[in-house]
Amino acid sequence: MSAPGSILLKGYTPEQIERLGNTIVFMVDKIQPLYKTKLLKLIYLLDELSISRNGIPFLGLEYKLWQAGPVNSDLYEELNQPFVLDDFIEIEQNEKGAKIKAKKKFSDDEFSQMDLNMLKEITERYKDTPAEKLVEITHRKSAPWYIIANENHLLEAFKEKKINTTDIPVDLTLMIKDDPRKLAAFREHIEVQNFTKYISR
Repeated sequence: MSAPGSILLKGYTPEQIERLGNTIVFMVDKIQPLYKTKLLKLIYLLDELSISRNGIPFLGLEYKLWQAGPVNSDLYEELNQPFVLDDFIEIEQNEKGAKIKAKKKFSDDEFSQMDLNMLKEITERYKDTPAEKLVEITHRKSAPWYIIANENHLLEAFKEKKINTTDIPVDLTLMIKDDPRKLAAFREHIEVQNFTKYISR
């Protein structure tokens, strides 16, 4: 793996890196070929599914409001040239874009049976869905992306492609705002995650 300092510089714990890396390896194994845009959407939809179902994010990544949907900017950069995820993936550039290739076998050490079921569900549901359609799914009117883009008066600018990226965070708790139990589970998870990051410094 990359030098430990690089992991801490990115703000992720070794456990998070293992979980993210193996999530991508799993998806690459199940979906061939898998390109950057589709993978970014699948990763987001996995977190969205997990939060909507039980309040706990699958990966706990932070997503920004971009024209093509919610995107984790660190992962976007990693899928150009892997650094933190260098042990897990490599990128092959071809005429269709950045193709993701696995460098190791999938390990389920970081996953519960429920996690594995969700991974299988997402890959089965969307394995044949084009990236463009996944973008549309993240843009549906009930989704956090649409709600936040609308609140910030960005829908028209995005539609006309006047803006491509923003630093506005996508609040996934909008999906569970009326469910106190799931909200409590989400906040507890984030507190534990932030504490783990703090003691890993």
